[in-house]
Amino acid sequence: MLFYRSPSQISQNEFPENYVFRIGGVVVDNSLVKSKTSTNIEFEITDFNKKIIVKYQGMLPDLFREGQGVVVRGKLMNDGIFVAEEVLAKHDETYMPPEVSDSLKIDKKIVIDSSKTLYLE
Repeated sequence: MLFYRSPSQISQNEFPENYVFRIGGVVVDNSLVKSKTSTNIEFEITDFNKKIIVKYQGMLPDLFREGQGVVVRGKLMNDGIFVAEEVLAKHDETYMPPEVSDSLKIDKKIVIDSSKTLYLE
């Protein structure tokens, strides 16, 4: 069974080595770094309280955006970096999985406001 956690709920001592679980939050603006020579990707997610660095190797979903909600599945390393096996993006500009919204303790207005940056480009 996979359990969901927010960045604030994660501590380096909470999960055994190689324990696979999910974390969710909002992708931090200007945190996305893509390698120019490989499919390695790094970004941060936040619950507006704490942030965690996520490393991923592969293609991101088409709907993946900074400032948007995501759920990632993977493992927490000893250095506090989360190595993702899977990245799931939200479905539209105002959708966020209920468990993400509940754990972030944010209301729909914040989600809508955070998505406005997509339309300013």
